[in-house]
Amino acid sequence: MTTRVAAIDCGTNSIRLLVADLPDPSAGPAAPLIDRSRRMEIVRLGQGVDATGRLAPEAIERTRVALADYAAEIERLGAERVRMCATSASRDAENAAEFRTMVERILGVPPEVVTGDEEARLSFTGAVRGLPADAPSPYLVLDIGGGSTEFVVGTRDGGVEAAISVDIGCVRMTERHLRGDPPSPEEIAAAEADIAAAVDRALTAVPGRQAATLVGLAGSVTTVVAIAEGLTGYDPARIHHARVSYERVAEVTADLLAMTREQRLAIPVMHPGRADVIGAGALVLRVAMERAGMAAVIASEHDILDGIAWSMANANRR
Repeated sequence: MTTRVAAIDCGTNSIRLLVADLPDPSAGPAAPLIDRSRRMEIVRLGQGVDATGRLAPEAIERTRVALADYAAEIERLGAERVRMCATSASRDAENAAEFRTMVERILGVPPEVVTGDEEARLSFTGAVRGLPADAPSPYLVLDIGGGSTEFVVGTRDGGVEAAISVDIGCVRMTERHLRGDPPSPEEIAAAEADIAAAVDRALTAVPGRQAATLVGLAGSVTTVVAIAEGLTGYDPARIHHARVSYERVAEVTADLLAMTREQRLAIPVMHPGRADVIGAGALVLRVAMERAGMAAVIASEHDILDGIAWSMANANRR
């Protein structure tokens, strides 16, 4: 018997909803989730958090509006269990209690402000299930968010071996360094140095350089891959499990950093809410690939959102 669950991932840049049916346990470990609804809105909850340490009132309001819409969708589809995970922005903010109160009022359950380690493990679970057989393990899963990036190493059968979260998300790096339009060479160099130092710390903490396959998650990665593949529109089916070489990622990154925001907005696959931060996200991906010695990245449309859904398989939630 299937169980319908609702998973919400509230990050620094976006909030996403997945309503899905978990497979019957008798179907075996390879049985997939059955999607009923996938939604994403750019709410930029982490606006200014790196500088102020607080969630901006307008950012909380944008998130409230999106969350109210999600609550109606969850009710309409009849989800039996709900779990919302809030990541880097609400983990860092001084006024996180205000955010938590708003969420519980709208959704009926409190947000779980997961640790970086738990965030990484959920991302790994979502990404590794369903990987093609020709993608050898161990895997390095790279989840580039708005405020932080998770590095997770593990295997398909053994699960996570090591994980770390570092504060080099696309929103954080844009606000900290890439203020020009387009950013200056000096701004790009400062961002790259900041990212490289954090990546090296991460790769010291987890054995990412020994991984056989790099799996990249979240909007920065999927957008770079869509551009690299020359897509004329955002097509998740073509992006999911597409492989892109380091050389192509480096080309796309250089192009994005040389463009103005208006030029990036004109790219057919670009979400309007991602155009101002995609250069930083691409730079995180390129530097991580370089420092880990990865010749290619496999993009995954399945990530922490899917991991949150799978986590409810044995949970007693609403």
